[in-house]
Amino acid sequence: MAAEDGHNVFRHWFMWSAVEVAPGVFDWGDYDRQLELAAANGISTIIAEMMTSAPEWAFARLAHARFERRDGSRVESQISGSSAVGGFPGLCLDNDDARELAGNFLTELVTRYRDHPGTGGYDIWNECGYAEDTCYCPATAGKFRVWLRARYGDLATLGRVWGRHSYSEWDDIVPPRTLAPFAEVLDWLSFRQDNAYELMAWRAGIVRSLDPHHKLTAHGVAGSLTHAAPRGTDDWKAASHVDTYGLTWGSSRHGDEPWKQLHAMDMVRAASRGKPFWHAEAYAGPLWMQPQVIGKPRDEGRIASVEDIRYWNLASFAGGASGVFYLRWRPLLDGPLFGAFGAYGMDGSRTDRSQMVSQIAAWATAPEQQPLWNSQPAPADIHILYVPETQLFTYAQQHSTDHHAHALQGTYQAFFDSNIHADFLHIDDLDPTHTDIPVYLPYPIMLNHTTTTKLTNWVRAGGTLISEGCPAYFTDHAKANTTQPGNNLHHLFGATQTDVEFTPDILTNLTFTTHDNITPHGACFKQTLQPTTGTTTAHYQDHTPATIDNTHGKGKTRLIGTHPSLGYHQHHHPHTTTYYTHLLHWTGRRQHVRVSDNRVTARLHEGDGGRYLWLLNPSRLPLQVSATLSTRWKPFADIDVRWGDKDSVTLVDGRSLDADIPARDAIVVRLL
Repeated sequence: MAAEDGHNVFRHWFMWSAVEVAPGVFDWGDYDRQLELAAANGISTIIAEMMTSAPEWAFARLAHARFERRDGSRVESQISGSSAVGGFPGLCLDNDDARELAGNFLTELVTRYRDHPGTGGYDIWNECGYAEDTCYCPATAGKFRVWLRARYGDLATLGRVWGRHSYSEWDDIVPPRTLAPFAEVLDWLSFRQDNAYELMAWRAGIVRSLDPHHKLTAHGVAGSLTHAAPRGTDDWKAASHVDTYGLTWGSSRHGDEPWKQLHAMDMVRAASRGKPFWHAEAYAGPLWMQPQVIGKPRDEGRIASVEDIRYWNLASFAGGASGVFYLRWRPLLDGPLFGAFGAYGMDGSRTDRSQMVSQIAAWATAPEQQPLWNSQPAPADIHILYVPETQLFTYAQQHSTDHHAHALQGTYQAFFDSNIHADFLHIDDLDPTHTDIPVYLPYPIMLNHTTTTKLTNWVRAGGTLISEGCPAYFTDHAKANTTQPGNNLHHLFGATQTDVEFTPDILTNLTFTTHDNITPHGACFKQTLQPTTGTTTAHYQDHTPATIDNTHGKGKTRLIGTHPSLGYHQHHHPHTTTYYTHLLHWTGRRQHVRVSDNRVTARLHEGDGGRYLWLLNPSRLPLQVSATLSTRWKPFADIDVRWGDKDSVTLVDGRSLDADIPARDAIVVRLL
């Protein structure tokens, strides 16, 4: 049935705990049957290794390798809510004996299926990340000490940085179990990430050594902005270890506001750094009784409609995804996720939702559509800078990443709501030889010296930088700078601080007014500035300077003393939307596409397959829209509608077209 409906690839969990039923005794029967059926029907299978489901006998024999929580308790074997199999969340692979057992399972798995005609590749980490409160076992503590020794060299240096001056042996060091904004906590959080992705590299190495022919993939949860510090969900690090990356994303859990799905796609595409990426777990059915949906309206993804599935799929493709997997075909029959997510019925029968899935599959895989997938989203109008140490500090200081996460999300949303395409850029990818796209730096409360040097060099080379307030207030090892902006950034911004307020609870109605009488909201912190070489371009209500513009080398900067990103996250005031539009104009860059109705999202794709305009209508009403291409692009002479009614699109001139877009649908047009 799946083959008839246009599916060409599955991804399945291969459960260690359900396969190695006794030490060295493997039961592959279910998986052999699945691969044989898939191959017979022209479907390839992505083998998702699940060493996170350790055998019950391993839990019993290797009790020392059970994950240890902050409070000292150990994690027992659990049945996964996503599959009725025990052994989750596996054992701590920092223990040599547990890692050896897991490596043996992975070796057996790859050796068995590497030559199977149904094998399409390997998923080496499902939803990349780890539990917030593990692991503190002796083996992990030992690896932490090795990591620290490589970082600091000797105990005296470590003691000075940490403020712990009386260590006599490396074995005296234990992982901190209390969050606080100190160097030891930042080191522990950084180690946990490094350690997790070292284990990912270990898995990749085993698979590649045994099967160099099939590609490796993995997928996260688009969690870099929200959970990288507590749970290691760093999409940039994860994507670096595989050939193709992806994400789990569903509107029923995250909310169906139009910006949210696109921001997840854009972030994962940025983290993939040019590699293809998949929407590795997409929703095509309801979600019952889970805490994320309680209290939400019926039409916010709780009960997926045919139109919802159509829109979600097309939005993922517009964001650059080159494939879609549904995390369920037929829904689960067991556990808390019974009946959830699947396009097909509980008995495997077709539904109106599966018919929409089939329609999209037939369209996407048709030979005439191949050029469409050879083009990708055009370079962004502006970049939002992602700086990992800022989130680490925010989590250590506040026990939450909310200020950092909401600032990056608020920035994205403010640009999105004006149809400005903002992509995320990792600080490691800030290149002084590429300064054409301006950069926005949200909530830069902690920046280390390496980061501030990169920023300064990039602007000096010709870049345009917009920074929110308190840049580098804290620097390496969580120390506050005595001069603000910190790390010599006062030279970059042409301004110094005269006053600051760290009072997020009472700055909820903070505003500032620009010289062209726009009054956006700020939030969280208020840094009052004094120009040195710069020029004041906005004032707070008390008439003190709020923003300073400066030139530095070949580039220019704007320093905003507060956080309009968080102001927009809180208020969504139209003045703040206008301010972000004016910010782009101030940089001298023009957005790719302007539309007459910003309820429609426009995305321009380009590449070997040609140039395409995607127009998405997330609303539940049909919309008429005019779309105009920027003069940065060559005009087009004709159009070819690739998705939608051909009669619904009219060529106006070489830069504009008119379109009628049905509710929860899209128009995809090739510009010729």
